[in-house]
Amino acid sequence: MKPAEHATAKRTQQLLTEAGLATTVVEFEQPTRTSAEAAAAIGCSIAEIAKSIVFRGKESGQAVLVVASGDNRVCERKVAALVGEKLGRADADFVRAATGYAIGGVAPLAHAQPVRLLLDRDLQRFKQVWAAAGTPYSVFPLTPAQLATITAADWLDIRQD
Repeated sequence: MKPAEHATAKRTQQLLTEAGLATTVVEFEQPTRTSAEAAAAIGCSIAEIAKSIVFRGKESGQAVLVVASGDNRVCERKVAALVGEKLGRADADFVRAATGYAIGGVAPLAHAQPVRLLLDRDLQRFKQVWAAAGTPYSVFPLTPAQLATITAADWLDIRQD
């Protein structure tokens, strides 16, 4: 683990600082693009990873970003009901165009286009969670309350039953 060096991770650090969060973006030599990879690198449980899952609204074409606990499967049916439209798959090009980030590094803030953002209420069971910081090698810790503040999103039931 080392301080952020990649330009995107440094930009994420600057945005977090500007938002008043006293946290540090860190980078790893090994990838942190999946919940399992991130948890292994950090030394935390998979559940403490705030993973970003991106869908595409079928009618609106807008990105729907779900920040979920790393141990949860996201229920597409529940998310579709919450956003009021059917969801489609978001390929790598769509994710980058909508969020400004590559798959495996989608941060919960500073997206290239407006996104509909939902938070998995199960993340609230932890004192600290880890989110992607803009690259597949960078993450940062924050509390669930800080995550809700920087995203201005609601805590919802999105877990596959």
